[in-house]
Amino acid sequence: MLIIIDKRIPEAAKQTLATYGELLEFATHGITYDAISGHPDIFFCQTPGGLVAAPNTPAEFLLQLDLKNINYSTGEKPVGSKYPETARYNAVVTNNYLIHNTSVTDTSILNTILTFSPSPYSLLHTSFSINQAYTRCNLIALDEGHYITSDHGIEKVLKNRNLEVLFVSPEGIILPGFANGFFGGCCGILDDKLFTTGSLHCYPEGEKVRQFSQEAGFRVIELYDGPLFDGGGIIFIDSKS
Repeated sequence: MLIIIDKRIPEAAKQTLATYGELLEFATHGITYDAISGHPDIFFCQTPGGLVAAPNTPAEFLLQLDLKNINYSTGEKPVGSKYPETARYNAVVTNNYLIHNTSVTDTSILNTILTFSPSPYSLLHTSFSINQAYTRCNLIALDEGHYITSDHGIEKVLKNRNLEVLFVSPEGIILPGFANGFFGGCCGILDDKLFTTGSLHCYPEGEKVRQFSQEAGFRVIELYDGPLFDGGGIIFIDSKS
């Protein structure tokens, strides 16, 4: 198991994560603004058809994916220094849904979905186009029917599709350089486990998250005893090496 994280997440969280797989501590310089420069969800989009990496992802990290025999493809447009260039890969893709501001989505993500899906046109017809292009920052999909978000626009769109959605405030989530981060950026999913970079006891709406997750059949793994830290998500990928 390879686990992609922002190099800057708390060391205690790294130590816990390292018991689940090999860490790839991600960082970039001079590509985009500092607060998100190491966020995996800015440079990578995880899809059922494989990982999509921005073409200007530093070569040293793509080499690590190659060495681990990770299935990935390269996107068409690079990550840039400002919006919308920063949001091209920040989509949520499940087996059934593409959730993103589709005017921003890199076309390589759509191509990956078309290749993967046995019914590509029906999949694309269930794409959810939303105004919030930083979708993965603001949304974690527990499974096809259960979602947690810190964006009311996303909440509205998903509820209109009769999906189970929990809205939680972004207040109290740490993102250095900003007043707060977002809930999706604190999280990752592995099997039936929701990993949070921080303790739900330190988060005002932590018990709501725990209850919603448990009712959906997920166990919460809190990576360290401290406040939730937005590190651009946690990406778990099966490694064949």
